[in-house]
Amino acid sequence: MTGNHGREYGLTNDKNNIDSIAINEVQLILAEKRTSLAVMRTGIAVLALPLSVISLLIATSKYYDVFHVLHFLIPLGVLNFCLIILGSYLITRSIIKMKNYDRHIHQIKRKHSVIGEFID
Repeated sequence: MTGNHGREYGLTNDKNNIDSIAINEVQLILAEKRTSLAVMRTGIAVLALPLSVISLLIATSKYYDVFHVLHFLIPLGVLNFCLIILGSYLITRSIIKMKNYDRHIHQIKRKHSVIGEFID
């Protein structure tokens, strides 16, 4: 093997290593994005719970007097409010993180042309 062929092989091998690292970075970011989507799904479920409890209370309101069960309704209202805040926080946080992950993927895509053909 002459010295010239060895250099070409070394450059090709380095380029393959860099491309492989870039693909691994994108896979890691996509795994983090899937985690954010799972957090968003959890936030939506947490947000739906108070809404269904409130609709159940409204649907059954003719069977009870609000003033007689006020000692139950106030803690339930506080709990529902806390769940709404938690669900909104989880959804907002995951949306912000996903936008950040998309930005990172776009930067990697611009830097490494090999990834551009796989990702839209």
